[in-house]
Amino acid sequence: MNLSDRALLTSLRIGSWSGRKLDKRVTREVAQSNGVTTSAGRYNKCLLPNCSLLENIHSKDGLIRTKFYENTLPWGLEGTFMLPTSNYLGFMTDFRKEKAERMALVDRFIDEYPSLKVKAQAALGGLFVWDDYPSQDDMRAKFYMEIDVMPVPSTDFRVQISSDELERIQQSVEQRVKEAQSLAMNDLWKRVYEKVKHISDKLHDPKAIFRDSMIDNARDLCDLLPRLNFADDPQLEAMRLEIETKLLKNPEILRLHPEIRRDTAAEAKAIMDKMSSLMGGM
Repeated sequence: MNLSDRALLTSLRIGSWSGRKLDKRVTREVAQSNGVTTSAGRYNKCLLPNCSLLENIHSKDGLIRTKFYENTLPWGLEGTFMLPTSNYLGFMTDFRKEKAERMALVDRFIDEYPSLKVKAQAALGGLFVWDDYPSQDDMRAKFYMEIDVMPVPSTDFRVQISSDELERIQQSVEQRVKEAQSLAMNDLWKRVYEKVKHISDKLHDPKAIFRDSMIDNARDLCDLLPRLNFADDPQLEAMRLEIETKLLKNPEILRLHPEIRRDTAAEAKAIMDKMSSLMGGM
């Protein structure tokens, strides 16, 4: 299997403004009044108290990061993830939608920023310092969001180097790609196993309370797996089908019918045992 034909490398870059800043003066005063050094604690003030416009941006950032991690696989280098080509179109379409929604939130925040500073001055009193706040233009520049896409390295090096060095580089790249492929597939198996284990743990305890999201999250992963299974692992696909058939039941039925809950818990445990056996060989 040529991995470069089946996947791309991606990295997500998100810039934002925290809206918080260390107040050295207050930190020093608190330390002195309690007879301790400033290393004992720090006072970080909220520059825009109770600002829902900024909180909405931060919430959107968290959602986008979560979707990015759900739709990609680890590559082994910090900040770099593998995106199977079979999942590229669906993921990027959703990302562009989320990015547009985020930009609308940013635009609204920037428009209101001057008045938000005035409100902050009244709320913070003696803690307010004008220099803590960027200009409107500088503030806008702090918000950005991009996905960088690169090809998976191949061994086709078109450079003028010695044959011995070229062979060494090729071997190194081949080993790196092989390790990354193994890491990515192991991550997929672990994601599935964790979902099944969560279902098993909850259903085996008749007193345990669970939310509909327990089943919904497992269903979402099963829907996504065919696009993430870049190696076309038949065993992983078989596990996916077994989970769909045996575990993805109506949550309300599982709550109201103890015998169905008990049988489903047993099915989940059996699937876990199968997966444990298969994962032990990875």
